[in-house]
Amino acid sequence: MRIKGVNPTIVFAGSSEEYGLVFNSEEHYSLMKEKYGKIFPEPEIPEVPIKETNPLRPMSPYAVSKVYGDYLMRNYHYTYGLNTVVSRAFNHEGAGRGIMFVTSVVTNQVAELKSGNLDKITIGNVNAFRDWSHVMDIINGYCVLADKGQYGDVYNLGSMRTTSVLSYILLSLENAGMPVDRIESMNNNKVIDNPIDRDYSEFYGVAFEKTNVDKMLLEGSLEFLLEDKGIIAHCGEKRVPIEFNPERFRPSEVPILFADTTKVQELGFKATYSVEDIIRDQLNYFLDEKKRA
Repeated sequence: MRIKGVNPTIVFAGSSEEYGLVFNSEEHYSLMKEKYGKIFPEPEIPEVPIKETNPLRPMSPYAVSKVYGDYLMRNYHYTYGLNTVVSRAFNHEGAGRGIMFVTSVVTNQVAELKSGNLDKITIGNVNAFRDWSHVMDIINGYCVLADKGQYGDVYNLGSMRTTSVLSYILLSLENAGMPVDRIESMNNNKVIDNPIDRDYSEFYGVAFEKTNVDKMLLEGSLEFLLEDKGIIAHCGEKRVPIEFNPERFRPSEVPILFADTTKVQELGFKATYSVEDIIRDQLNYFLDEKKRA
């Protein structure tokens, strides 16, 4: 575009994966130092919610490629004057999301469970937290940045909430007509009543809607480990096994992603879809017989 002499606004689709290793507590930092050794740059704890000024510590080839594109786009603006804006979008989901992504892994299995084709759910690390937005919210964010974004600048796009994989499973069961009133680990006797009751307390300086079990996971009073083998979800008289599969645990898991979207909100952006809106769209997609064929 520079060579051809055209100068449209270019919104680069970066990723929250650029932030990579983010520390939410001194304990987490100590554990990661034991695992990785020297960590650069030194964190200012907590590093959540994640601001655009957070350090970039990419933990995968994909994330490294996004960091490269991020700096390249900004360099094109400052060196050649191109109208580039960088978006760092956090996880965005919806109907038709690839089956390799965890939200589709969950909702596809719940749909199969509801249809009678499965009798259990198999999953990896249920303690991981993600800032999940509906894809339509993120598309709207791209349009806001194209219209109002400052050239050469970076903006987070997300929901400014964080939800665990475990809650995504439990809320999926609820929205498939199997409300969960209790969960218990297969080993080690961890029992939680009313795990999906809603809580609106503040974490990391932000009040947001979360489940009771997420409140416990965030405050550190609960953690599900591989040796727990899995979880039994009590859905009235029905029991749904949620088995932990060691092969689905990532070697370099980012424990929490939680966007600070204050900057883009000043341009007029706001996420409007709830986590349950996303889940319902995905369940409807997978429950459609044509999609499952």
